[in-house]
Amino acid sequence: MHDKPDEPVGRLIEEFLTARATRKPSPHTLAAYRRDLTTVAGLVTAQDGTTPLPLDRLPVTALSPRVMRAAFAHFAAPRAAASVHRAWSTWNSFFTFLVAEGVVPGNPMPAVGRPRTPLPQPKPLRGEDTPEELLAAVAREDGRQRDPWPERDLAVLALALCAGLRLSELLALRVASVAGRAGERRVDVAGKGGRPRTVPIEAGVDGVLADYLDSRRRRFGARTVRPDSPLLVDRRGEPLRRGGLQYLVESCYRRAGIGDRVPRGARLHALRHTFATRLAEDGASAAEIMRLLGHASLASSQTYIEVTAGQQRAAVHANRTNRAVAALVDRSVGGGG
Repeated sequence: MHDKPDEPVGRLIEEFLTARATRKPSPHTLAAYRRDLTTVAGLVTAQDGTTPLPLDRLPVTALSPRVMRAAFAHFAAPRAAASVHRAWSTWNSFFTFLVAEGVVPGNPMPAVGRPRTPLPQPKPLRGEDTPEELLAAVAREDGRQRDPWPERDLAVLALALCAGLRLSELLALRVASVAGRAGERRVDVAGKGGRPRTVPIEAGVDGVLADYLDSRRRRFGARTVRPDSPLLVDRRGEPLRRGGLQYLVESCYRRAGIGDRVPRGARLHALRHTFATRLAEDGASAAEIMRLLGHASLASSQTYIEVTAGQQRAAVHANRTNRAVAALVDRSVGGGG
């Protein structure tokens, strides 16, 4: 319990952010917390029309329901509903923290309205055969590339198109993340929010990954492909990073000539959305898609539905992109090289 019931908001924000840091959020998330808290608090100080008080002089007792409603009304005016919703959630967490610490007697945020955020619309690649065109183009060596590595590039696309992995999930993969016996191969994924999941992969994707690791051994030696080694590396053998992975995917789009079929701002996420869209088109249920993508709940029913491993594998098997990957592997084996 705090001794001073009227501590400045600025100091309390820092205490809240310190407490949140123990959960290991990303720097981007912490920066968003700080921005939402300080921006709205700055509007609170300006409600009487005078020069705003610095946050280290704004008393927490000033944050009444009436004042918070007015501040959020000003905050919401120029912003999208999703931004307002996120800021509301940040402030709700902040006040929950203050109540738990005994700084304030109650949370005023239930008295502050918040907009409903529309469900994000899927942004798959446009065009019926675009995924197949992309895979075929990337599988071919491009003489214009300074150091072509089609096996690695194809492995990235196959994991995104046939397993629906997020960018952060791809970067977190280790060589040992691809596991299981023949016919039951899978990728063990460290999902969003610390939720692990298992995504079945078909023989075609498994073959693409095996070809990639073989090519990596030839480039850098067998010691670089230990079970605890990062699965995806750059052309120097170093772990692939966020910017490098984004650039890799964009270069694949350019080589395939499909840049105009990639939704604006989607980048790698367009591949994940293509995975989910094709699952739905090919008969997978919403529960199967939810489980495979690593979502915590079904937005339509707010109910988490467990799906058996067999159902998940059947859903992945039905994804027709797997057939395109398998054909590439068969062609490589038949050609002897």
